[in-house]
Amino acid sequence: MLENAEYIKIFIGLLAIVNPFGAIPLFITMTANETALQRKKTVDLTSVGVTIILLTVLFFGQLILQFFGISIDSFRIAGGILLLLMAIAMLNAKTSSVKQTEVEASESMDKESVAIVPLAMPMLAGPGAISTIILASHKGTGFGHYFGITLGILLLSALVWLTLRASSWIAKHLGETGINIFSRIMGLILAAIAIEFIANGIKGLFPGFS
Repeated sequence: MLENAEYIKIFIGLLAIVNPFGAIPLFITMTANETALQRKKTVDLTSVGVTIILLTVLFFGQLILQFFGISIDSFRIAGGILLLLMAIAMLNAKTSSVKQTEVEASESMDKESVAIVPLAMPMLAGPGAISTIILASHKGTGFGHYFGITLGILLLSALVWLTLRASSWIAKHLGETGINIFSRIMGLILAAIAIEFIANGIKGLFPGFS
């Protein structure tokens, strides 16, 4: 089990990647034609979807890497590059195409329910969050370690639920500028985490660089 500060760091990293505030404009657009009750149901399904996706990755992610014969250090570098691309998009107040392309966003508008796809995945629990969970699970072993990450995932899902439920109020009071400022701050944090992933991956693959 890691120090408490490490689990806080993992949680902050996930929060920066998932960035529920950044998803507010898309959520409002995609649920514009829904009634208040339908929108609440969409929020509930989205938060549950995020929880299930990330918990599944937490407990089975390493098995997937082993199945494909991918080393954790190679995955650190790949995950770091992925996060860095997302961070650059966030610093420019844009939605990264890693999460969702314009074509996918357009197609999703015609779907009856957008809770699981594209909101839960790939908008919130997308490739970046999945990569982070796999790398975090590899940092320790035992019940306590997995319990600590599980608590972080549950807290994150609760924040997603609260943010989306209050999306109209947040959008009204913060406006697009306020949401963009928050996204840029999260993007800066995410960029630092991405560089750390890449650096640790290079050190693992090339010990001479340490």
